[in-house]
Amino acid sequence: MQPIADRRISATNHPTSRSLFINAIHFLLLIGLFGGTSHAFADQPPNFVLIFVDDMGWGDVGCYGNEFVDTPHIDQLAADGIRFTDFYASGPTCSPTRCALQSGQNQARIGITSFIPGHWRPFEKVITPPVPMALRSDIVTIGEAMKEAGYTTGYFGKWHLGSDQTQGPQHQGYDEAVTIGGPSRPTNYRVTNRKDIQVESSQYRSDFEADLTTEFIAKNSSQPFFAMVSPFNVHIPLTAMSDKVKKYRERAIAAGAPGDGDTHVPHPVYAAMIEHIDDLTGRIVEQIEASGITGRTMILFTSDNGGLRTRYDFNPESDPIVSDLAPLRGEKGALYEGGIRVPLIVKFPNQIPAGQVCREVAVTHDFFPTLLDFADGELPQNQTTDGVSLRPVFESPESQLTREQVFFHHPHYHHSRPASAIRTREWKLIEFLDNGDLELYAIQEDIGESKNLASTRTQVASQLRRKLDLWRREVVAAMPLANPAYDSKRADQWFNRRTGKSIAQQSASRKPFPRTEP
Repeated sequence: MQPIADRRISATNHPTSRSLFINAIHFLLLIGLFGGTSHAFADQPPNFVLIFVDDMGWGDVGCYGNEFVDTPHIDQLAADGIRFTDFYASGPTCSPTRCALQSGQNQARIGITSFIPGHWRPFEKVITPPVPMALRSDIVTIGEAMKEAGYTTGYFGKWHLGSDQTQGPQHQGYDEAVTIGGPSRPTNYRVTNRKDIQVESSQYRSDFEADLTTEFIAKNSSQPFFAMVSPFNVHIPLTAMSDKVKKYRERAIAAGAPGDGDTHVPHPVYAAMIEHIDDLTGRIVEQIEASGITGRTMILFTSDNGGLRTRYDFNPESDPIVSDLAPLRGEKGALYEGGIRVPLIVKFPNQIPAGQVCREVAVTHDFFPTLLDFADGELPQNQTTDGVSLRPVFESPESQLTREQVFFHHPHYHHSRPASAIRTREWKLIEFLDNGDLELYAIQEDIGESKNLASTRTQVASQLRRKLDLWRREVVAAMPLANPAYDSKRADQWFNRRTGKSIAQQSASRKPFPRTEP
């Protein structure tokens, strides 16, 4: 099998000669109907739908190389639009990336550098900085900026940037907001900010999130809108509807997995959760088509951080291996590629080319200026914007952005050690903040980060280290401090910041997964 980074959309997604002929006829009809222009909707503001998946890894879907899971709708998005190979989540956990998306800023400026409220290791070498419990109300969000540009805005699903009741999306620029808490299993999730919306007891969470999003699209199809759906999938605990799980367990056994197939990687229940996301994507595309707004609607599909291999407090007696992030190194919670490199697929008929691959480096906080660029909106005047508009590479995937590097800052323990990183087109440097270790990778040719060149390419490492330090000073990034209570015998003990209790105590009482539903 070809390396994932070099794979293209499979031949099954390419049009046949007959379909090319039919498409040509349709194009000629459009010319006659719209006065000879391919930009039939150029005089109308575009709509935007952002599908923001939780914990989906870079290689979790078919068009990125996954041959085990069925993702036809997501793969079709890639066939109809652009697939990015070097797109990054702003952070390796959820809240930092969500903060960056909403603000257009690297989250280090705001301080939300770990998931809220985070957990920590009080006996480790360094004391990691506390995390603010919410996105500040004075931050101008993408929702507020789009409203200012004349858009109706909607938010559906996970928020994780403060109390859903008092600091949720309805207080941050979204006209219609439905926040949801709890895992995907029917009866285990609930609407957390509105009492007027009831959840069906038998409905899987991503189906409910699809209902909310498609209803919003149908209701607002005659006016410009921005809709963001943030499903809980594919976050653990692993849980999916049994018809899908049965299919993947049978597929796993056919592939050689012993017993009931649950030792297969990706785990059959995890594979089913990915397919649930594909179903959600398909329903959204179908609603856009049914509303007659395909030609003026941009769809963006991405993830809030890299994929998960195992729980950070992994118990081999009860917890399965969730997925395999190869050829990437690391997973969620780390600044290795597995923790921050994620899929990005963008479809926008008539405006960006179809079936293309973009290899330019981009990051989540680029969405803020990008959407406002296409919406002909304005960036907040008194708020720094760290992202850049991706419009040049959307419209010409082989072009390059003017930016030279992107930065990452995760001064916390979670699947890895506290670290900062800088990525250029050619290089990636990671600096670990507990002892100053440097790792340098020629990232274009070594996406698996297998050969540390810091000791041989010392000049490159020194230059990137200097840039990284200057950037941290510019954004006033919170840094770890030496821990006077360091205890090597207890260093690996996890504690919850909110409760102050040991995670081991909570882990001992938690229910094992996976779980399925009829």
